[in-house]
Amino acid sequence: MAHHTRLCPWRGYVFVFLFLYVITTTVSAVNHYSVPEEMEEGSVVANLATDLGLDVKTLNKRKMRVDAIGNKKYLDINKETGELFILERIDREFLCALKTATSCFLKLDATIENPIRMFNIEVEITDINDNAPHFRRGTMHLDISESSPIGERFSLNNAADPDVGTNSVKDYHLSSSEHFSIEIQTGRDGTKFADLILKKALDREKQTVHNLILTAVDGGVPTRTGTASVIVRVLDVNDNAPSFDKDRYVVHVMENSPIGSLVIKLNATDLDEGSNSDIVHSYSLYTSERTQNVFNLNSENGEIRVKEMINYEDIKLYEMEVIASDKGQNSLSGQCKLTIQVTDMNDNHPEISIKSFQSPIKENEPIDTVIAVVSVSDKDSGDNGVVDLRIPDNMPFKLRESSDNYYELVVSEPLDREKVPEYDVTFTVTDRGSPPLSDNETMTLELLDVNDNVPQFPQSFYTIRVMENNAPGALLSSLTAFDPDLHENQYLVYFILEKEIANTSMSMLFSINPENGNLYALKTFDYEIEKEFLFHIEARDSGSPPLSSNVTVHIVIVDQNDNVPVIVSPWRAHGSVVEEKIPRSTDKGSLVAKVIALDTDSVHNSRITYQFLQVTDATLFSLDQYNGEIRTMRMFSYRDPRHQRLVVVAKDNGEPALSATVTIKLSTVETVVKAYSDMTEVPLEYDIFSDLNLYLVIGLGSVSFLLLITILVTIVLKCQKPKPSNAAPPCRNSVISERNSTIADSTLVSNDAYWYSLFLAETRKGKMVVRQPVPKGSRYIVSSIPRGTGLTDTSDSAASTLQYPK
Repeated sequence: MAHHTRLCPWRGYVFVFLFLYVITTTVSAVNHYSVPEEMEEGSVVANLATDLGLDVKTLNKRKMRVDAIGNKKYLDINKETGELFILERIDREFLCALKTATSCFLKLDATIENPIRMFNIEVEITDINDNAPHFRRGTMHLDISESSPIGERFSLNNAADPDVGTNSVKDYHLSSSEHFSIEIQTGRDGTKFADLILKKALDREKQTVHNLILTAVDGGVPTRTGTASVIVRVLDVNDNAPSFDKDRYVVHVMENSPIGSLVIKLNATDLDEGSNSDIVHSYSLYTSERTQNVFNLNSENGEIRVKEMINYEDIKLYEMEVIASDKGQNSLSGQCKLTIQVTDMNDNHPEISIKSFQSPIKENEPIDTVIAVVSVSDKDSGDNGVVDLRIPDNMPFKLRESSDNYYELVVSEPLDREKVPEYDVTFTVTDRGSPPLSDNETMTLELLDVNDNVPQFPQSFYTIRVMENNAPGALLSSLTAFDPDLHENQYLVYFILEKEIANTSMSMLFSINPENGNLYALKTFDYEIEKEFLFHIEARDSGSPPLSSNVTVHIVIVDQNDNVPVIVSPWRAHGSVVEEKIPRSTDKGSLVAKVIALDTDSVHNSRITYQFLQVTDATLFSLDQYNGEIRTMRMFSYRDPRHQRLVVVAKDNGEPALSATVTIKLSTVETVVKAYSDMTEVPLEYDIFSDLNLYLVIGLGSVSFLLLITILVTIVLKCQKPKPSNAAPPCRNSVISERNSTIADSTLVSNDAYWYSLFLAETRKGKMVVRQPVPKGSRYIVSSIPRGTGLTDTSDSAASTLQYPK
């Protein structure tokens, strides 16, 4: 084992020797090539097969290859053509990073087999200008004192360029500057760098910072450049003294200014910086101690404030000198003068003095009457001592200046105590200071009343409704007037202005309380006699001279349902039973009789309705409830009784309702006679040559005889009645009218309507009118009966004959 170990080193030496021999015999001379960097991939460097004398066709067979020595394989050989080409882009600056190397080689070994041969190849990579100069710092900061001398140098960082030779940095350029320039220096290794030279003195107060641009330029074609910013900050030196905006200040301060209030802030500045610009303010020796006691100076900010109370009356003007010093090593200072003028403050209130004041006064005082005299004053001077006096605008007074600072208060508008009984007159005096001061004085002015107002009623017309049948002495209404005056000027007395109606004085019908205006009725009123009254009431005050006014009073008598309806048709000569005869052959719907009742109450209460109270046969007759017409509902039969009894009630519309009744006895006769109606305009026709029943003839004769007797009695009574007075029209109780005469207040044309109008006319005169038809004639007997006479008592009433053709 040891012997084997001894043999191994010997055999290794032999192997190395043989290998070196083979190499020596197979390696030929070195081939040199030169290519620029950054060539495109695939670019041909040279035809290596041709240069080495090799057959191109045997390259593949002999396995020719190229190996890089110690570097990345940038080149390779094309075995088909034998060309050496760029396999990967070559960067000379990366391949040969040291700028000290002037040349950059890429060494290759080309190897072939059968037999083995090796070729040494050197490819020189030449530089191209593919890199621009650049500075390690894009911005360079320099601090240079403003006191630096001209020509002083300041080193700048140089620019680097990976390229070599002429492609490296060759020059520097500086942007335009009046203070700086550069000087190019070359180092031992050929590196170019620049020095910054100060060619003009710096002034920080003018320009604190200088911004420069340094440009590096290489020598390549085309040239490439790189730039860097050079910022020069000028360092301050204490070369500027503090200064004020002005050499002299004049300020005004109000007297009584509050302690601590600012008078002025001095603006001292120092163009230096840092401690060189910090300023301290102080009073100079020329400033009086009194001034320093009144005003405080802040040494830091230069504020001058009030230290003690300022009184214009003591000192009107203060003068001082202020020094501003900086805190530099060699302190510099500046100064200014300050004059403080004290402005008088409006601290005295104006005063009012009432020299004369008249109160109370009458409300009818004439315009321009002097009421008061006032004087005003103010201790201040100038505008502070000028005062203005005024009173409220909404008063009927004005101020009139009589002399210097004297004013008169006079009446400017008519006074009216009833609107404003007194005035609080406030005199306000105000000076023209700033701010203005004022004072006031209030006086109360009372007005005395005069009788200048007429009594007034709330209404100019009163309508009072009084129910008839009132109790005498009843209170109707209270008519109260108002007088805004005072005392006796407002005490009112009420009167009824005398007015006669039908020889009757109003004071006999009504009474008024003279103190309170209560109106009373002195009698009982009857609506059917007196419906209304119209008169005047006067209210008079107790002033001197007295004033009065009146109001119209309209008394309206309101109707009560106090009159019973009166049946005027059919006429009842004796009692309340009316007998009528009608033919038994009367047709259905024929008019048998018509009941007419009258009511002297008002329209509402006098509205009459008719009803059957009793009827023998309800199927035989009908009664119209509004016009009172009784008609047959069917023809008479042999079973019907010869005598029919009808009781009709006439009821008014009052509350409670009043009524009257009439009994009609109807007798049927066996006579061919046409039914007639005494209430229509159809004439009654009698056929005297017909076959009349004897009883009918006798009945008609009897009725005619009775009618004739009645007419004669009526005429006699009429002639015996005494003549009326001259004030009344003649024949007031008689009504004689033709059928075709016109009734002024009626538009009715029928017989019933015509005589009803006459009835109303007589009723208004206080008469009761009734009528009685005359058979076989064209006349009605109309009786005018004084009110209160019974219907059966017709012998005392005068009768008038109403004639009109049938």
